[in-house]
Amino acid sequence: MKPFRWGITIFLVALAILARMIPGPRTIDDAYITFRYARNLLSGYGFVYNPGEKVLGTTTPLYTLLLAGMGMLTGGQDADFSSLALAINTVADGITCLLLWNLGKKAGSSGAGLAAGILWAIAPFSVTFAIGGMETSLVVCLLTGGVWAFLERRYALTGSLGALAFLTRVDTTLLFAPLGLFWVIQALRGREKMPLRAIVAAGLPVALWLIFSITFFGNPIPQSVQAKILAYRLEPGAALIRLLQHYATPFMDYNLLGYPASVMVGLFLYPFLALVGTFTIFRREPRFLPYLLYPWLYFVAFALPNPLIFRWYLTPPLPVWIFLIFFGGARVISSLSKRRWVILGVGATLTGLAMVSMLLDWRWHPDHGPTRPAPDMAYIQLELLYKEAAQWVKEMAQPGDTLAAGDVGVLGFDTNLRILDLVGLNSPIATRYYPLNSDLYVINYAVSPRLILDTRPDWVVILEVYGRRGLLREPKFLQEYHLVKTIETDMYGSKGLLIFSRKP
Repeated sequence: MKPFRWGITIFLVALAILARMIPGPRTIDDAYITFRYARNLLSGYGFVYNPGEKVLGTTTPLYTLLLAGMGMLTGGQDADFSSLALAINTVADGITCLLLWNLGKKAGSSGAGLAAGILWAIAPFSVTFAIGGMETSLVVCLLTGGVWAFLERRYALTGSLGALAFLTRVDTTLLFAPLGLFWVIQALRGREKMPLRAIVAAGLPVALWLIFSITFFGNPIPQSVQAKILAYRLEPGAALIRLLQHYATPFMDYNLLGYPASVMVGLFLYPFLALVGTFTIFRREPRFLPYLLYPWLYFVAFALPNPLIFRWYLTPPLPVWIFLIFFGGARVISSLSKRRWVILGVGATLTGLAMVSMLLDWRWHPDHGPTRPAPDMAYIQLELLYKEAAQWVKEMAQPGDTLAAGDVGVLGFDTNLRILDLVGLNSPIATRYYPLNSDLYVINYAVSPRLILDTRPDWVVILEVYGRRGLLREPKFLQEYHLVKTIETDMYGSKGLLIFSRKP
């Protein structure tokens, strides 16, 4: 069996690598914020977005430090952060695929675990953010690795992975907090050892970061958390609807069934199979419980506050959800037939259909950016527009100029100017001006006119739709700024990407 296991291992890792290296980097705007933090670290400015301004704008300090550490070895401040991020994410996703297979074996069905691993290697929700430079792949790897270590009773490793996950993204506590609670309860009942080594292993790095962040930033809570709550406006229940759609189509089922049939079927089928899978695994190994509860807790935690759910926040529960669905499916099939060849054949067929549905969501010749095959979700047309704007501003701007923008990733990284973040992710002053009157919104975000008038940045770069009902109707703004360039686009229903310069 060893050659077979090695063959599966090589296959999963190779599939994960190919699915990311073929498209290559297609970097998302938010990733450039992290890249700028990493570059400023290497440039000697410290853990800052704007030199001299101690603001924790990134929600992923560990990923930032990891990029900076790798950048130190590969070019310093001139390192290719998009490629470094792709390398980190490819390794992380390869490990996750192997871990899903191993978790399947521990739960009683290596076939279900293997199916989850194969699908995760090619899933658009996995590949898009791996090639997009986001921390999502590392988050999923640390979550999955923490569960594996817990099941293996590697206590110090479990704690260490939990700490690293927390420092990569704080919402990982939705898995590790229940895991810790379950562990303590089991220890009090005499079924586990008290997790003292895990507590020490987790507590030390987290404590060090908290001491640094309080001392350096004055607050361990990222500025972006408050900013997103205040600046974005959503209709009641918008997050719930988005999550229901997501959980109902884990395999991009609409590519085979279309809308709304895929959602209607998935809303009933997949929760049923996931529940069957949950109870099947729990009966075999109760220590899986925190992992089994994670996708349900994640759903509730994001649905109730109704935040704006960026696409990469939909990814973490997905591998667990797929894992549970396949376990539930295996249980249903085995209850209908005991013949091994029937179970394997039906399982392989369903896995194949899921693969086809996911691959149909890839575009073999994307109509923008690199023309190599990539998921349709890996859409970077807006980032390319911002790169064009950044190049234009960079040629015209003077040293010391301030550029204001609602989407600051590409603009901040490519121009390297001081940035006034109009959402407030990296500029605390912006949060004083939100929330706005609902009349100013066309979509879920609008620029505060008063913020621009009070701070008087040298450059303002916004999509027209961000200012349509507010800033672009403000007489004082039109008096003090002139429109120097319009880049054609209908992104988000906008009438162009607008570049304004403050008049002398």
